[in-house]
Amino acid sequence: MESCIIESGEGIILQGRIFKPSAGKDVNIGTAVVLVHPYSKLGGCQGLMQGIALRLSLKGFISITFDMRGVGRSTGRSTLTGYQEIEDVVSVCKWVSQNLSVKNILLVGSSAGATTAGSAVDKVEEVKGFASIGYPFGLAASIIFGRHHKAILKSPKPKLFILGTEDEFTSIQQLERKLMSAAGRVQAHFVVGVGHFQMEGPAYDARMADLISSFIPSLLHSPSI
Repeated sequence: MESCIIESGEGIILQGRIFKPSAGKDVNIGTAVVLVHPYSKLGGCQGLMQGIALRLSLKGFISITFDMRGVGRSTGRSTLTGYQEIEDVVSVCKWVSQNLSVKNILLVGSSAGATTAGSAVDKVEEVKGFASIGYPFGLAASIIFGRHHKAILKSPKPKLFILGTEDEFTSIQQLERKLMSAAGRVQAHFVVGVGHFQMEGPAYDARMADLISSFIPSLLHSPSI
């Protein structure tokens, strides 16, 4: 694991970590995974994504976590809707493409971080697809994060939505209704009997890494990008 410092808009400095495959490991050259942590206002931070990042690196993928503005040692202030944080995600993706010699990025967001990540997908050419863990499409969550929904639903890039069947913010029916209007290739995977915050915990890091790594090979063969 290596530390990195990335500049976002308005002079904001973000603290990140890079997880690289070990020497001798089959490396998926040219592909990286950028992971966006859950809601900053509820204690979301990059530490919650590092278990997944580590497991992805063991599978041969360069993975990057970072603290969005106002979290940990990153400067600036977090926002209620996560809208200004879109610039943080874009800045990290551009930094990754320029400094880690990768042409393809999968953008992964967890919970509210998925809404911010989804709004950034079409702003960076190197981002080839999107995966979410517990995207909050439900009515109550939409009061805060609904502004983000249109961007990811209209994106032509491949999308994977992972949802626990007991998710407290989005029901299976709500997700399925939303995805009916989604552009491009869309996959949904349901984790039976698991709630929203359970799936954010370390007990499910290996499962999330397996699902994400299985999704990555399909990105480069999509006719939509």
